[in-house]
Amino acid sequence: MRKALVAALMLSSGITIADEGQWQPYQMPSIADKLSERGIHIAAEQLADLTQYPMNAVVGLGYCTASFVSPQGLVVTNHHCAYQAIQYNSKKEHNYIETGFLAKKMSDEPSAGPNERLYITEAVTDVSAEVKTGLSDDPLKRFETIQANRKALIKQCESDENYRCSVRSFHNGLEYYLIKQLIIRDVRLVYAPPESVGAFGGDIDNYEYPRHSGDFTFLRAYVGKDGKPAAYSADNVPFTPKSYLKINRDGVKAGDGVFAAGYPGSTSRYRLTSELKFASDWLYPTLASRYQLRINTLEAMGEHDTDVAIKYAGTLLSMANRMKKYNGLLDGFKATDIAGIKQSREDDFSHWLANNSEYQHYQAKFDQLEALLIEQRAAQQRRYFFDNAQSSALLSAANQLYRLAKEQTKPDAEREEGYQTRDMKMFKARLKRIDSRFAVSVDKTLWLQDLNAYLAQAHRVAALDEMLNLNNSDIILADTLDKLYSSTSLTDPAKRLAWMNADVNAFETSRDPFIRLAVALYDTNMTQEQAQKTLAGKLSQARPDYMQAVIAYYKANDWPVYPDANGTLRITYGMVDGYQSRDALYKQPFTRLEGLAAKHTGVAPFNAPQKVLDAITAKRYGSHQVESVYQDPASWLCRLFSCLDKPESFGSVPVNFLSSVDTTGGNSGSPVFNGKGELIGLNFDSTYEAITKDWFFNPTITRAVHVDFRYILWMMDEVDHADNLLDELTLVSN
Repeated sequence: MRKALVAALMLSSGITIADEGQWQPYQMPSIADKLSERGIHIAAEQLADLTQYPMNAVVGLGYCTASFVSPQGLVVTNHHCAYQAIQYNSKKEHNYIETGFLAKKMSDEPSAGPNERLYITEAVTDVSAEVKTGLSDDPLKRFETIQANRKALIKQCESDENYRCSVRSFHNGLEYYLIKQLIIRDVRLVYAPPESVGAFGGDIDNYEYPRHSGDFTFLRAYVGKDGKPAAYSADNVPFTPKSYLKINRDGVKAGDGVFAAGYPGSTSRYRLTSELKFASDWLYPTLASRYQLRINTLEAMGEHDTDVAIKYAGTLLSMANRMKKYNGLLDGFKATDIAGIKQSREDDFSHWLANNSEYQHYQAKFDQLEALLIEQRAAQQRRYFFDNAQSSALLSAANQLYRLAKEQTKPDAEREEGYQTRDMKMFKARLKRIDSRFAVSVDKTLWLQDLNAYLAQAHRVAALDEMLNLNNSDIILADTLDKLYSSTSLTDPAKRLAWMNADVNAFETSRDPFIRLAVALYDTNMTQEQAQKTLAGKLSQARPDYMQAVIAYYKANDWPVYPDANGTLRITYGMVDGYQSRDALYKQPFTRLEGLAAKHTGVAPFNAPQKVLDAITAKRYGSHQVESVYQDPASWLCRLFSCLDKPESFGSVPVNFLSSVDTTGGNSGSPVFNGKGELIGLNFDSTYEAITKDWFFNPTITRAVHVDFRYILWMMDEVDHADNLLDELTLVSN
């Protein structure tokens, strides 16, 4: 508790928190002095310009980050970010998850899958005024007007079909920005290490340190012969990016300034204490419990069926990662008393409001927001089990298809997002993708678990109970589901896709059991959606009002002001640094090859490939193209640990390293740069103690974990002999 109080005092004392911030690129000139203090010498104005190096080489995957590293569209990201692409190309006869994959020539590079995309952000425009035009005091009308204004801006932006645009809310609706992104629709798998390298340590090491993970994979962007984005075709050619990253093969050492660029998914640093307590007391434990049950089921079923193991490998990896994060958040909340820290700041904020004549009236708005949040949490708890009771992949598809038929009766501009003409390519691709990660036995088992959880709670839905005869205590639910799956045509990909062209009447007269269930549940789902929209309309006024006062309070205390992460391009900076994880345990910033060998047990997840172990044992630290990187300790190994008493003792290849950059989910695959803007690593994880940074940034323990690019080069050169790819890279030295 004493530590929590000290931290709370620090937060309310006006001390600037070092390295905190997931900054919008345009903000970089405003923190140029901080970048310079960290030894980041690339011009802040250059980082703010999305048309210049290095920001025009940073791309999104829609869920992770990647970057161009060659003039021929070669892209590097994390292994776990490309996992679905690896799984998509894995079969019983060639399981690339286990063996890895390397295309020695471009003609051998297979499609990463119909859903894979690269998004290149070309413009970010403030459209706050346009989105807020004509807003009503009526909550539902207010919500609908915001959506209509957003869709109009998006439609205008997407006059060229090769672009995908979105309007994102910043500072909880205080600001809106229009994001314009070029879409690359033909993405191919180029080089992936085996899972025993890419995910060495598996879930045991997830969020832990020291780490020895080769979490990297190379993809390639392809376009039509005219240079424009196109769907996969054998005739397509590699994309020529506007720039690609230079790779510094000397890397970095402890104390060096670094920065990362990427697409962080979501943070909650401006959320209220009551929201944190709800997450801690109900939401995270509930989600973690469900994930654990599903993980146990998938692991058990995969042990007896290789096809199931391959199809659900990506799903299992994602679930395990989320579950460990939730558990880490819960542990972190207890260890640091973050609720107490946030409450202390809120109390200080209320005191500041009361003594600031310009903002005194915002206290009433603060109270109104708290009341709305109580309403929101109650609604979320009521919906939770019903939403999960629709978790079957086939029922989800049926729900979306029937909704599509309904939406297509409206003018395109009035349709719900996700069901407009602009969405149809991705809609179709998602329906196709179902089969690559679907097995009837698994889907049925997981759905049965969710239905049993639904039956065990009080918030029942009559339409669902009636359709599945859930009020009849004599029925065996598993038998009911067997009949549904045996009678549906939605397991047939062609028939499933054909429903995209069906009208409402075809759905409402269908005898397919999943279609019938979707039709029966539609009104309930729409009623709940309408209630959510009404509440969102209320929050769209209350949250911006609150944020306006909070930002003024932060500025008055000289604290960094940046928006919570929302999946848009951000830049974060810091330094290469270890940390004190607990009493008498300091974690050094670099790990090395010998540490990997020491962890090897021969049993997954600590089962390094023999060719990796052989190279380590023989101390084969490099050859030909990258020889100078590894075989001259005086030139770089000694510099690597200049802060230690015996730097020459490192004598190896660095594998992973730590820095204080401010990252979260979505930053996976983010390029990590040295002070000159040269690529030196890939972000892939955070330390366990740092998981709570989504709610609160603690500079003493918040560390991100990166793959050192020297390890990637070593794998390419000494282990897998990816000479063709090494020739594509531009390697520079200090």
